[in-house]
Amino acid sequence: MSTTHLSQPTATTPGDTSFFGHPKMLASLFSVEMWERFSFYGMQGILLYYMYFTAAEGGLGIEQGLAAGLVGAYGGGVYLSTILGAWLADRLFGSEKVLFGSAILIMAGHLALAFVPGIPGLIAGLVLVGVGSGGLKANATALVGGLYREKDERRDAGFSIFYMGINAGALIGPLVTGWLQESQGFHWGFGAAAVGMAVGLVIYALGRKNLPEDAHRVHNPLPAAERTKYGLRFGAIAAVIAVLLATGIVNAENLAMSMAYAAIGASVLYFALIFSSKQVNGTERRRVAAFIPLYIASAAFWALFQQQFTFIAVYSEEKLDRNLFGWEMPAAWVQSINPVFIIIFAGVMAALWTRLGRKQPGSALKFSIGLFVMGLAFLAFIPLAGDGKTPLLALVGILFLFTLAELFLSPIGLSVTTKLAPAAFRTQMVALFFLSVSLGTTLAGILSGLYNPEDELPYFIGIGGTAMLLAVGLAAASPAIKKLMGGVR
Repeated sequence: MSTTHLSQPTATTPGDTSFFGHPKMLASLFSVEMWERFSFYGMQGILLYYMYFTAAEGGLGIEQGLAAGLVGAYGGGVYLSTILGAWLADRLFGSEKVLFGSAILIMAGHLALAFVPGIPGLIAGLVLVGVGSGGLKANATALVGGLYREKDERRDAGFSIFYMGINAGALIGPLVTGWLQESQGFHWGFGAAAVGMAVGLVIYALGRKNLPEDAHRVHNPLPAAERTKYGLRFGAIAAVIAVLLATGIVNAENLAMSMAYAAIGASVLYFALIFSSKQVNGTERRRVAAFIPLYIASAAFWALFQQQFTFIAVYSEEKLDRNLFGWEMPAAWVQSINPVFIIIFAGVMAALWTRLGRKQPGSALKFSIGLFVMGLAFLAFIPLAGDGKTPLLALVGILFLFTLAELFLSPIGLSVTTKLAPAAFRTQMVALFFLSVSLGTTLAGILSGLYNPEDELPYFIGIGGTAMLLAVGLAAASPAIKKLMGGVR
């Protein structure tokens, strides 16, 4: 972060504590992210059901396993598109403008899902929401990171508060869309998601002028002489994608695996680009090297956590006892259980990190704890294996473990990424973190296809045990990782 940025009379100054002890602009970013998550998770809460329910039930009649893989691929695509949003911010427009344009795309995508019937509406809606969400996620996170100095001890707590806003939207969205889907139909649910994004867009538009000057800055501007070259490169990439789809080389059946390969390839290229850049000094390179094991742990974590939208969504519809005093709860409402716990405990964790200050565990150790608990959550399914219905409280308990794991890894991941990022790659480093989420989310769709309701134990033991072993390995490596971080915690 440049000295010019630090000298700006903005919310980045240490004395700004007007929003629960944090910079006042955290409230604005909290709001736009909350409404974007309302629309995103509201749509995603009913998306899988829309794809595999029969036409008589209002769905598209896609085979269930294929639908789950496609949902995973779509989720991976959302996070993969953070690369484009981050590049546009760092090289052409700045984070604030990209965030605003991305919000408009998201709203357009939900409108397509609401008003365009069948497969065309599904494709148009998911592409627009996916690209828009990718652009918004990377830049909202980068803007939150820009509110704090590098060693401001409030940073992790600030990201936990921001994360609470994310989950407020994630809580309300599925409740609204799930109820509308069952009472009025899927398209009413998608329409509600569009309205939610519109509300967020209006609130953000009214306050965007108050963002710090750094939010509008292009940190690594693309020289005018190179714009044609990059335009041709993007055109060539688009042409290759079009050919792969048109010839059937990439199709619905292998889309998830193709997305996983794309995420891995993009990550390798990004790491190579950062390590080879002349704008990155030795200290920054060592910090990027420290990020590699965190990237791997993050991908493994999200491969389990994002199964809320694949395996657990199907499990909730088919095996969960959702009867409450004679009324059957919509299956989509299960997606709101995790956000309830996040809202309750995110503030507790934020206060804990603030209170511990320099005594809190390092980022690598927090990651290992989160991954270990995530593995434990899948092992907790073992006593429930069998032909009987799963009690709702049992799944609530498992999703509580999901929440604890998430709070140790996800907001910390966002925070440590902004701290480890080289100055010239600030937003693009955030995109690299989201690439780990992209890979994990895609794997969540692929792994859910391995679940066999007739023989559940190998699935739970294999996935849960592997995550716990990776967590132990990361904990053992944490002292070496801390040394590479060069003073960053």
